[in-house]
Amino acid sequence: MTRSICLNADIGELPGRAGRALDKAILNVVSRCSIACGGHAGDAESMAETLRMAAACGVLAGAHPSYPDREGFGRERNNISLADLAISLKSQVSDLLGIAAAKGADISHLKPHGALYNDAARDSDLAHLIAALCLDTGIKTLIGPPASEMERAANLAGLTYIAEGFADRAYEADLSLTPRSLPGAVFADHEAQRAQAFAMVFDHRVTARTGEMIPLHVKTICLHGDMPGAAENAGRLRLALELGGVAIRP
Repeated sequence: MTRSICLNADIGELPGRAGRALDKAILNVVSRCSIACGGHAGDAESMAETLRMAAACGVLAGAHPSYPDREGFGRERNNISLADLAISLKSQVSDLLGIAAAKGADISHLKPHGALYNDAARDSDLAHLIAALCLDTGIKTLIGPPASEMERAANLAGLTYIAEGFADRAYEADLSLTPRSLPGAVFADHEAQRAQAFAMVFDHRVTARTGEMIPLHVKTICLHGDMPGAAENAGRLRLALELGGVAIRP
C-alpha cells in the first residue's frame, strides 16, 4: 500500500513581488495552500494573484482567516468578543470567496491562522465558532491540530477534518506547538524538518521538545513559507518524501 501525505502552506502573507515570488516557489511543492484574507495579512490583490497561481500549479486553495490583528500578524486576540470575531471572520472569508467566484476558482478548505488556530485547538467556544463559519460559508473541510477541540467541533458539524502536523516547529508534550519565544521552537535546518516529517508519516509520532515520544496522526504537514530558505527546504522535503515512497496528494 502506497503511503501518501498532503503538504500544505500558508501563503499570501508577505507583500509585493517578493511575496508573490516566494508564494510561487512554495506552490510548486505543496498540494494545498491556505490564503491570507485580510485579518492578519493579505488584500484583494494578493488574494487574486495567489488564487491564480494556485490554480496554475494545480494546488487546492483554502481560506486562512485570523484574529483581526494586522499589526501583530494575527498573534493577539486583543479582547475581541465572540460576536465581533464571528463578524470579522465571516467578512474575511467572504472577501476571498467573492474573489474566487469572480475567477471561477474553488475554496476547498478553511484553516485558522496564528493565535486563533492555537486558541481554537483548546477553546470549545472558538472551535464551534469556526465550525459554524465553515457551515455558514459553504466550506466543508477544516484543517487543524489532531485530537483538538477543533476536530471535535468539526465532527459534530459534519465537516471533513484534516489533522495537521508541522515539520518545522517543535512540539510540547501535550502536542501544543512550542512557543516561538523559546529556543528551538522553529526548525530552520532541513535535516531536522525531514526527520520530523518522516516520524509523522512512517511512525505516527513526534518527539516533544522535552524528549517524550508522543503519538501524532496527521493527514497533512504544513510548510511555513515565511522563513529564510523556506522554499528550498520545502522542495528538499518533498523530494525526500517521494524518494521514501510517499505520494504527495491533497
